[in-house]
Amino acid sequence: MNDAIKCILRNAKSVAIVGLSAKPEQDSYLVACYLADHGYKVIPVNPGASEILGRKSYASLRDLPEPPDVVDIFRRAEFVPEIVDEAIAIGAKAIWMQLGITHCEAAKRAEAAGLSVVMDHCMKREHQRMGKGTTDDSSPQDACQWRPAA
Repeated sequence: MNDAIKCILRNAKSVAIVGLSAKPEQDSYLVACYLADHGYKVIPVNPGASEILGRKSYASLRDLPEPPDVVDIFRRAEFVPEIVDEAIAIGAKAIWMQLGITHCEAAKRAEAAGLSVVMDHCMKREHQRMGKGTTDDSSPQDACQWRPAA
């Protein structure tokens, strides 16, 4: 595990998840549940949903009331440059591209703007590897234990 991953996971408090699905069977939903269960403030970013996981969903990063520590991207690589530009504009501290997502040019722009960048890694899996969560893939980390306040 590289130092950027460790630093982000140890220091981040809020994670804006761009492309967070409202469907419980989707990977983005499972990752969001896991992160929320482990103390991160999860902020949904999905223009097609008004609420996800009991939280207001925002149409874009520019609509957030405050900058997140991490922008976790669950969108195809072709959308990454625009998301990175928004993350830089709002003052995010890190960009995290989920498994299978890479965009070297956008990563270079983010790093030049002072953001930490992780590509092609799952935030949930890396958190588990750090010993912050369970490492048994059959355990309930894939179930959303976190629920919004009633």
